[in-house]
Amino acid sequence: MKSVAFLTLGCKVNSYETNGMERLFHDSGYELRDFAQKADVYVINTCTVTNMADRKSRQMLHKAKKMNPEAVIVAVGCYVQAAKEEVEKDESIDLIIGNNQKNKIVKMVEDYLSNQTEVTCIEEMKDFNEFEEIAIEDAGDKTRAYIKIQDGCNQFCSYCIIPFVRGRIRSRNEEDIINEVTKLVEKGYKEVVLTGIHLSSYGVDMQGESDFVKRKGEPLAKLIQKVNDIKGIKRIRLGSLEPRIISEDFVKVLASIDKLCPHFHLSLQSGCDETLTRMNRKYSSSEYLEKCDILRKHFMLPAITTDIIVGFPSETDEEFEQTKDFITKVGFSDVHIFKYSMRKGTKAAQMEEQIPDPVKTARSNQLIATGKQLKEEYEQQFIGSEQWVLFEEKVTLLDDEDGQEKEYWIGHNERYIKIACVVKNKDENKHNCLEKVLLTKKREDGIILSTCIFTD
Repeated sequence: MKSVAFLTLGCKVNSYETNGMERLFHDSGYELRDFAQKADVYVINTCTVTNMADRKSRQMLHKAKKMNPEAVIVAVGCYVQAAKEEVEKDESIDLIIGNNQKNKIVKMVEDYLSNQTEVTCIEEMKDFNEFEEIAIEDAGDKTRAYIKIQDGCNQFCSYCIIPFVRGRIRSRNEEDIINEVTKLVEKGYKEVVLTGIHLSSYGVDMQGESDFVKRKGEPLAKLIQKVNDIKGIKRIRLGSLEPRIISEDFVKVLASIDKLCPHFHLSLQSGCDETLTRMNRKYSSSEYLEKCDILRKHFMLPAITTDIIVGFPSETDEEFEQTKDFITKVGFSDVHIFKYSMRKGTKAAQMEEQIPDPVKTARSNQLIATGKQLKEEYEQQFIGSEQWVLFEEKVTLLDDEDGQEKEYWIGHNERYIKIACVVKNKDENKHNCLEKVLLTKKREDGIILSTCIFTD
């Protein structure tokens, strides 16, 4: 029996697609192995969102070749889509597969094994108009399953390479989504995350349109309602949303969906209007704040998280300070900070006044500290409250008070706050169990301790 090992870099969409490719190999009789093990075939699902992602992709491809020089090394995904010529020169790689070709991977590997001829299968993403179906049947030992419902992006933010490597928006058939979620729930998964490259655009291409704002989130809202009706599902989360999809009507529908988690990731990127304009983000900071206010109007203490890019070309000290002040004004529950990374082929790469790395690092450190404080303030509000936690894993941690090792079950509540409960019975398995707990105090590492009240 031939064996195959996978490594995934980058976003949750990549993780989903890796799960789909694993199923294809499994169904074809391959033994699935961990990436650290020796295998006949190594598949690295690459990322190109930053220069570091490119470098990591190359490193992992070379690592696979070193682990087994006789293995077939397969490079798939966004990095190879963006850097075809560079990848073709890399002698560590045997098979190169771009995006929207992953559902053909087994046949390509089998053809290579038969012919021993290096193969490159990369096509221009702008030529693809249909969603690539690569369904999953399980998500391993995880408690939440990511469901890819959409691919591609039409926004063309000036810093972003993704529309060029993922193509234009393409939505998945609703029936296929419902069938996949239903099967996963029947296997015991209680939580699903609906994700995509530009999730807010889901369904608009099926209506013969490309502007998600005109559709006011209707296709996505209707899909969430149908997922909510699936028997046995306990939680629904959403991937990153475009701020402009948030409206009174859209949020009213979301608030009526009882299994939807009040956890919203609204990508901001900058709190300065001048910077947002250079980024080709199509909203102002004041409009963004209005969207947050709408969410807080219809949900109690919603977790609102975001992404910020620091050191965008021409970002002045004053513009950075505006972003820093705006983050505090919004009061995010968590903030993900990224230093601007020049991507060849984007408009931002041609802009003058590129910011030096030391300045980016200094600004990043400031915002990381600000985000940490905001997260602390948000989570502190829940100490003493009762929360439902979906437990995911058992870990050993040092007790803050006596320094002794203790075992804890760790999970998250609906707002994605990490919560721990001391293991009292070593034979008890809380994995994938939904329990109501009382939050007692916060550990020094940020995890909130709790005591169990009730099991669902």
